[in-house]
Amino acid sequence: MKTLAFASRNTKEMIRDKINLFFGLGFPLILLFLLSMMQANVPVNLFAVEYLTPGITVFGYSFISLFAGMIVAKDQTSSFMLRLFTSPMTSGNFITGYMLPLLPMAVCQTIVCFLAAIALGLDLTVNVFAAIAVLLPCSIIFIGMGLLCGCIFTEKQVGGVCGALLTNLTAWLSGTWFDTSIAGDIFDTIAHLLPFCHAVDAGRSALSGDYGAIMADLLWVIAYAIVIIILAIVVFQRKIAADK
Repeated sequence: MKTLAFASRNTKEMIRDKINLFFGLGFPLILLFLLSMMQANVPVNLFAVEYLTPGITVFGYSFISLFAGMIVAKDQTSSFMLRLFTSPMTSGNFITGYMLPLLPMAVCQTIVCFLAAIALGLDLTVNVFAAIAVLLPCSIIFIGMGLLCGCIFTEKQVGGVCGALLTNLTAWLSGTWFDTSIAGDIFDTIAHLLPFCHAVDAGRSALSGDYGAIMADLLWVIAYAIVIIILAIVVFQRKIAADK
């Protein structure tokens, strides 16, 4: 009940921030439409909608990181959080309370991206639903990164780390716009040591119906998600202990 009450409060805070909410949901769609328009005017299959959609969806999750980081950073500088630190809530309650409102946001963002892709010519098959199911666990990585950054950094620093650094890392190292192997072996190795490329590849495998290839990439995503959420809980616990 404590966690649900805290999650309800966080939901209201997120809904009030309509500009960031609209930007997070709308910007990936703008990219999807623009790149699809470019594809219609180039002779090669550079930005095919079935190839582009999983990447754009994963890229959109980076804005959820910014959203998560900002709300945690704001709370940590307010008297509201100091009062909560005196309550019996644990760090797990806090992190779960922040995550619960962000998960529906990730679901909405994923569905909106695929609806836009269908409008642009993506075939509506069972593979679309499989891709959505595969991509949703990937959102936990970005939510966890945002929460972790919010625990560590100030509101202004979160804007730089999640708003600039993370979005660029996701854009360049996810393979959304180009095959990472064309940038050289070192770049490709770094990309495949991080979760972004695996998240996109898992989504593409599901969308193409290559179900046998999904788990090899999805296991990377799940492992990163578990580690990041545990780190966020541990860091938040230390924050509580330091401020009490």
